[in-house]
Amino acid sequence: MTEDHFAVQPEIKSLIDRHQWRALAETLRDWPEPEIADLLLSLQTSERVLLFRSLPRKRAADIFSHLDYDDQDAFLKELSAEDTRHLLAHLSPDDRTALLEELPAEVTQRLMKLLSPEDLAEARQLLGYPEESVGRLMTPDYIAVRPEMTISEALAHIRKTGRDSETFNLIYVTDERGTLLDSLRVRRLILADPDVRVASIMDGKFVSLSAFDDREMAVQMIQRYDLYALPVVDSEGVLLGIVTVDDVLDVAEEEATEDFHKWGAVAPLETPYSQAPAAFLYRKRVGWLTILIGVNLISARIIDRYEPYLNEFFVLFFFAPLLIASGGNTGAQSATLMVRGLATGDLDMGRWRRAFGKELLVGAMLGLTTGLLTFLLGVYRGGIQIGLVAGLSMLSIVMVANLIGVVLPFTLVKAKLDPAVASSPLITSMMDAIGLFIYFAIATAFLELSI
Repeated sequence: MTEDHFAVQPEIKSLIDRHQWRALAETLRDWPEPEIADLLLSLQTSERVLLFRSLPRKRAADIFSHLDYDDQDAFLKELSAEDTRHLLAHLSPDDRTALLEELPAEVTQRLMKLLSPEDLAEARQLLGYPEESVGRLMTPDYIAVRPEMTISEALAHIRKTGRDSETFNLIYVTDERGTLLDSLRVRRLILADPDVRVASIMDGKFVSLSAFDDREMAVQMIQRYDLYALPVVDSEGVLLGIVTVDDVLDVAEEEATEDFHKWGAVAPLETPYSQAPAAFLYRKRVGWLTILIGVNLISARIIDRYEPYLNEFFVLFFFAPLLIASGGNTGAQSATLMVRGLATGDLDMGRWRRAFGKELLVGAMLGLTTGLLTFLLGVYRGGIQIGLVAGLSMLSIVMVANLIGVVLPFTLVKAKLDPAVASSPLITSMMDAIGLFIYFAIATAFLELSI
């Protein structure tokens, strides 16, 4: 909250204590909506509802859209059916769709019964698209003009119909069938001769999304073309709606959070951590830990197989943690670069060979550097032979780990899985087993042991 708003806190508290909700709503007129949402959550239930009712309905809906989904669900239970009906009617279509798809099914059904016939048809259409698709994210509130209009007629049309539009920055040109013909920045219309037709300032250069595209595509497209909004079309090019940058920012945050969870070998959380109960967090984490135990059992089996030789050459124990940790760290570094590159579009399946070749060279350089250091340490601890075993093992493990870190994310993409599953714990556990196998194989060869 800004410094200016902190300065009026005593006045706000006084109005709340005296239950002067209309005066409070007037005082909050210049407050940013996210800060009013925070204020609502800080109030008692009865006070929250009374303040919410005193706000202008459109603004109340905008403030509601800034609450987390769990807070929205809880708040809806506090409102009457009439309050909820007005709230849903004033929510923008994309915010209303996001709310309905996040709530439990029985709550969604109850809320849909409160919608007007027009809003209900709109909600059913948007909810009919696949989950996490652009169709769920778009809003049908946009401004469209015809190419045969004059600039003067187009501006008059914008003034008449643009009140409910999500954005004024971009105007869309469609034909009589609704087919998208162009996307124009509003400044081009304002600066054009009022008597010329819209068609005269069109260049036909625009980008669009399919309603069935994954919502991550919307994030990438808005970032790439630096636009405030993107049009969404059907298979025949008919304009269905738009995706705006504020919705895309929410998606980007959700996707980044989900990838962070997967990278830590945690199933993605659907609720904020601060609101998640312990049993929920347990369920999200125990599955991956169980899988990783299975992977680590391979490492235990390898150690058990070479136990007689470890007892004879006890110095080998000293290097085992160093080598497998280096392998895990190297693999995690490489996988991180690949996963992030795939997520941002910097890498794709067509570039995997180039990435493989580059990381082969990088892995060789890293392996030579760490291998030389480990060789010197091995000579110090056990002589030239132990130094060669440790150094060559480090070189081999680092190179293999680096390449696994490249291959695994691309393999997951090929299998239509999220590359973020190539998490640091998974890479580390895999390299524990692979690193131990490489280490003991080299040690066996150099120390002339037989299995």
